[in-house]
Amino acid sequence: MSDFLLDERLARDSDCLSKLGLCQLRLMKDSRWPWLVLVPQRSGVSEIFELTPLDQAVLTFEINTVAVALQKITGATKINVGALGNVVRQLHVHVIARKEGDPNWPGPVWGHGSAEPWDEAARQAFVDRLNGALA
Repeated sequence: MSDFLLDERLARDSDCLSKLGLCQLRLMKDSRWPWLVLVPQRSGVSEIFELTPLDQAVLTFEINTVAVALQKITGATKINVGALGNVVRQLHVHVIARKEGDPNWPGPVWGHGSAEPWDEAARQAFVDRLNGALA
């Protein structure tokens, strides 16, 4: 049995879409950007280098897989990948599709305005396209 617990802020700000080999794949509750978060299901880890070498390799594979799928379904100008952890210490990796002209382009998504909730139909369509690209 795992002792993994998701940080309460990650739980509040995102929805779990699926569980990959290592990570939970989560969708941020902000429709302004196609914004996914991968959370390695390992307790007490806040840095990538704290993962075992095998987990580091799996994390890299899962980041790449999700980034390619996100690029495919969005046609993004840039896929941003980052593991900041300044506010939420639990290791998590953001994978965000950015396009010229999106809110705050080319600046960061963090701290820009207020989150805009997903319309349920648009959310479901996005998730269906993502799942298709990941299959």
